[in-house]
Amino acid sequence: MPRPYQPSLLRLLHGATALLVPLAWLTGLLVYSTDDGRFGSLPFRPAGEWIDIHGTVGVLLWPIALLFGFYALTAGRARLRQPANALALLALALAVGSGKLMDEDWLRDGRFQHAVYSVHLLAWLLIALAVALHVGAVLQRGGLPLARSMASLQVRSGDLPGNWFDQIRRSFKVRG
Repeated sequence: MPRPYQPSLLRLLHGATALLVPLAWLTGLLVYSTDDGRFGSLPFRPAGEWIDIHGTVGVLLWPIALLFGFYALTAGRARLRQPANALALLALALAVGSGKLMDEDWLRDGRFQHAVYSVHLLAWLLIALAVALHVGAVLQRGGLPLARSMASLQVRSGDLPGNWFDQIRRSFKVRG
């Protein structure tokens, strides 16, 4: 059985997202625990300006999520037929989009009633579920070889950075 291969652009965008999403999720947990905590909080209060750290992670995640979404809707759209992939991308869009609409002073001032903040909290829960389902689906579909293929540094000819634009452009052509 041949080893699975993932396109290098997918691996780059997926890898950057896979690094930033857990960081955003964890810093979001710390923000919630220290500034809101209405539905429970951590048993400790970590020192630091977690809202600013979480916001910085969000600022880094924003362009990666946009590029990843663009890739997923063009060259990667066949992968969106997998429900776990589609759910993960939707959860990412909801989390990043609602985060961009928030004002960090809402939490500092104790104003938790904003609908956008509620949507962001929902997205935080949805991201956790979506990532778990996504990883489970990858392991079910292709096991460790498929999971490892996302971390592979191997690049085939025709899949170098100079080829990425053509890969995206080809995905817009009508298939007959």
